[in-house]
Amino acid sequence: THRDMGPVARYLGKYVPEEQMIWQDPVPTSGALLGDAEVAELKAAVIVCGIDHSALVRTAWASASTYRKTDHRGGANGARIRLSPQINWEANDPAELAEVLDALGEVRKAFNTAHAVTPISMADLVVLAGTAAVEAAAIAAGHTNVAVPFTPGRTDASDEQTDAASFAVLEPVVDGFRNYHRGEPSSPESLLVEKAYMLTLTSSEMAVLVAGLR
Repeated sequence: THRDMGPVARYLGKYVPEEQMIWQDPVPTSGALLGDAEVAELKAAVIVCGIDHSALVRTAWASASTYRKTDHRGGANGARIRLSPQINWEANDPAELAEVLDALGEVRKAFNTAHAVTPISMADLVVLAGTAAVEAAAIAAGHTNVAVPFTPGRTDASDEQTDAASFAVLEPVVDGFRNYHRGEPSSPESLLVEKAYMLTLTSSEMAVLVAGLR
């Protein structure tokens, strides 16, 4: 077992350790999944939650874009964007992030009270809110048949399941998709391509995201 193997879901065979290491960024197992009706209800709720739609997209990106294909760390699962250290990262605009998370927390609380059998995690809600915001932007631009796919099943990690010290190395010093740069001496272009590689993006996907997020 070593760090590049990623989470326990990637283990193969029967001779694997039972222990789950803290550096594997463990998350709880998922329960009942949302259906299409619940997803539609939540999309309608987040669009009117009082948060600017672009902020919802930025938060979803901040949550998902920590993923690294090299060791399968980061990403939206676990909702560690609401935990230290990620909630305080400069690239995530902590003040805006706190406002978004508070608003989504209210949406989640109301939904889970009414849907005890199929509650939504904050990890899923952050991603779903981003998809809803993209759809709303498309409608505002005159495209009424845009539907962004959403797959539920993410769960929320706790502070006890998060090794803050090792997670801190995922903090971005450059993110060309958000036009964020914190003094890294390397070429911005090469770092943008490297980020796209870590996220397993195609050239077309990279181009669309750069245009959309800026």
